[in-house]
Amino acid sequence: MTDTKKKLAITELALRDGHQSLLATRMRLDDMLPICEKLDTIGYWSIEAWGGATFDTCLRYLKEGPWVRLRELNKALPNTPIQMLLRGQNLLGYRHYADDVVKKFVDMAAANGVDVFRVFDAMNDLRNVRTAVNQVKANDKHAEGTICYTTSPVHTLEYFIDLGKGFEDMGCDTLAIKDMAGLLTPTATRELILALKQSVSIPLHLHSHATAGVAEMVQWEAVHAGCDIIDTAISPLAGGTSHPPTEAMVAAFAGTEYDTGLNLVALQEIAAYFKEVRKKYARFESDSTGVDTRVFVNQIPGGMISNLANQLRDQGAQDKMDAVLDEIPRVRKDFGYPPLVTPTSQIVGTQAVLNVMSGKKYKVITNETRDYLKGLYGRALGEINEEVRKLAIGDEEPIDIRPADLLVPELDALTREVGDRATSVEDVLSYALFPTIALEFFEERASGQFKPESLDTPLEASSTPEVVTAPSLAPTEFNIIIHGEEYHIKIEGSGHKSDDVRPFYVKVDNVLEEVTVETLTEVVPTHNGNFDVSKASKGSRRPKATSDSDVTTAMPGRIVAINVAIGDQVEAGTTVLTVEAMKMENQVHAPVSGTVTAINVAVGDSVNPDECLMQID
Repeated sequence: MTDTKKKLAITELALRDGHQSLLATRMRLDDMLPICEKLDTIGYWSIEAWGGATFDTCLRYLKEGPWVRLRELNKALPNTPIQMLLRGQNLLGYRHYADDVVKKFVDMAAANGVDVFRVFDAMNDLRNVRTAVNQVKANDKHAEGTICYTTSPVHTLEYFIDLGKGFEDMGCDTLAIKDMAGLLTPTATRELILALKQSVSIPLHLHSHATAGVAEMVQWEAVHAGCDIIDTAISPLAGGTSHPPTEAMVAAFAGTEYDTGLNLVALQEIAAYFKEVRKKYARFESDSTGVDTRVFVNQIPGGMISNLANQLRDQGAQDKMDAVLDEIPRVRKDFGYPPLVTPTSQIVGTQAVLNVMSGKKYKVITNETRDYLKGLYGRALGEINEEVRKLAIGDEEPIDIRPADLLVPELDALTREVGDRATSVEDVLSYALFPTIALEFFEERASGQFKPESLDTPLEASSTPEVVTAPSLAPTEFNIIIHGEEYHIKIEGSGHKSDDVRPFYVKVDNVLEEVTVETLTEVVPTHNGNFDVSKASKGSRRPKATSDSDVTTAMPGRIVAINVAIGDQVEAGTTVLTVEAMKMENQVHAPVSGTVTAINVAVGDSVNPDECLMQID
């Protein structure tokens, strides 16, 4: 797979990180397969097509089997190695898994079509990648050890060199520098590549996001300093929080000793296809996909920005984006300067959102934040703020051993737990990674009625502040006649829904008006992407929180666990509910001591901050 010549090799990212970075990972398999034949003839070193956030998104939003996607892409790309992004002991989830689960996952990924495993650990803790790397080698596949590049007072050139040596000693075939936020500058890149070339003998592979606007220069310097492989994305899925465009980098090195040998005209044909495909996913475009030099401060990786923007928009809180970006560096410092890459980027990012949304730092702390500060994700390079750690775990002692050493084998227990709802080993692994959404996926699959997220573009928002969009349930432009007078009506957008009313922004004969509509119906999505409208009784909605003893959530989310029953006695601070928000699980605690007198939610319900989820008297 490597070449002793100086010819530059290319990994194409269109099928994974390109759309993860720009379109919130929403591209569907149906839009990938038609272009695979052409992709397969280009001569890429590899095509990254699986891993990262794709597994979660397939199950959660697209209702598309992630293992089916891998098998179909493997059949459609017979001549090109398929590459995946694997988070070491985290696999593709948000916690550490026991070694038996990690080994089985690698086995099944290899069996279903993965040829190149890019293995990293968000903490750069080599203890957390060893099991996965060893299993990749046991399957006779290509193991690419990965340095997560970041900047901080504690991340030095010597530190990165030691990491590179550690991966080579582990038996990795190549070494990747994963610049997930686009923090590398041309000068820093040249220094890093030259130092690694002098210290390790395996080929170097550079992955850098274009967020800060310097990625093309970074790749140019890297190649001239000795980098062997670079990651690019076909131009319609390049730039901004994505990566340098494939065609541009091929053209830049054409005619030099690093000439890729790739056909520019063939690449342009592929680009024309993806240019049209991108239009289908317009609703997932965010305002944060252009050049943004603030990344040098907030360090948010490309794939997270578009997802974060979409999540805030879904909660009617997109105006909080700047405050969240400002809060992230402060949380990162409190956490000992972890590199911001999944899952630490989600942990830090979600905690920053909670700090902003709740109006008080660390008033609400996610389960993942507690686990991180307890040491269950690995060893932080910098010092952790002990006051914050105490808020999270109290007097409990953090661990200093490899986190997975605390885990007993769990594959058999997971298999028994999921039972006949799983029809394969792959299903058990899906359940291990994302239990709640995997079970929903299995149920829909069994019923033959998948309910994928709609691709329909929402109503166009007006310039009115705080406007968010909603699915179209009726004509958005029409004439009405009242008392013989005809009026031209155009619905421009709707405001954030709250309780039983919603503001709508309507142009009446080209004059923008705001009208408040009382909601007397509920909108229910159906399996075919349409919407059913049904009557809703006036008193059926969840009551609004009015008392300090009412249990509420700090963020909109979904109930994934109810820990108490009516009649239970609870102490203030007891965990009574768990709400999943932004893919993180947030424990909801009893605000007072007393008796649970009412539970107004069930597992699976979507909830909002102003609602009374439970009453304690």
